Amino acid sequence: MTQKLIIAALFVFLPTCSVTAQEARNETKRTRRPEPAKYLETGGERKLDVVYKSVDGRDLKLDLYYPTGNRFGPCPVIVFTHGGGWAAGNRYKAASGSFAEVFQRLIKEGFAVAPVSYRLAKKDSQVAMRDCVIDCKDAIRYLAKNSEALGIDPMRIFVMGDSAGGHIAQMLLLASPEQLPGDPALANVSYHMIAGVSWYGPCDFEKMALFNHDDSADFRDRFEPRIMGSESGPKEKLARYREVSPINYLKPTSAPLLMIQGDKDTTIPVKHAYYMKQKADAMKAPVEITIVKNAGHNWRRVDADIEPSRDQIIERTVQFFVNHR
Repeated sequence: MTQKLIIAALFVFLPTCSVTAQEARNETKRTRRPEPAKYLETGGERKLDVVYKSVDGRDLKLDLYYPTGNRFGPCPVIVFTHGGGWAAGNRYKAASGSFAEVFQRLIKEGFAVAPVSYRLAKKDSQVAMRDCVIDCKDAIRYLAKNSEALGIDPMRIFVMGDSAGGHIAQMLLLASPEQLPGDPALANVSYHMIAGVSWYGPCDFEKMALFNHDDSADFRDRFEPRIMGSESGPKEKLARYREVSPINYLKPTSAPLLMIQGDKDTTIPVKHAYYMKQKADAMKAPVEITIVKNAGHNWRRVDADIEPSRDQIIERTVQFFVNHR
């Protein structure tokens, strides 16, 4: 009798367990984080997944978002270079967080925005930092070469990037169109840089002390593999380090640069902003810096609220572009 009662109870219990498990799975699906957006939703014209060149059997792409306001004739374009230590990340970062806010506002202000993919300097990839820069320069060359068909103004090119992308943005802004040549099909293309913004990007790899945030005695260079890990370009180490240091391209006639750096950043120390500003002031080059108090890398809060706030950083960035339009 007892055994029959147990069996009967199991038949009642098992369907309940099945429903409960299914409900749990459904709940997991409901609470799982949604996939991050790949593209900006602007309500305006977009050209997505545009191949700007092919290298090593891979197509490199960019997206082009057209302005939704103040669009009169060929429009200025802001090229966005993503961060990720030159070895990670993607152009879809433009559609997330503070970047999406910046670009959605600038699109309304009359700018086109072009986030760019580039080869990544992963271990044993034979891709180096210079190749990342060259790819992004080729993206600008592609935009300039096809500017009439794309409806953009090659004489009004802007740049923005964060971290490693901030470094690339500085390189694109300060190096001439002829320097760091890439795809022969995109050679001899004219364009003009107007202004650029670097969020927590480095300016000099020759001065390794700039990366030593606390002046540690056992500090080591962690960038050599990403600078030297390619057969392309100069073989001498010092020449390669100097080649990818934006500060070496700075001159009195350079396009205006805004560097925004956190004073508690241990990845790319604030020393970079101060050093670039010092060099710029000495030669009367147009460099501005904004130092964010209590901010680590990616504007992470360190010990206290960051100042200026993230909203104010976004406003400063947007206004810089608008002022130089």
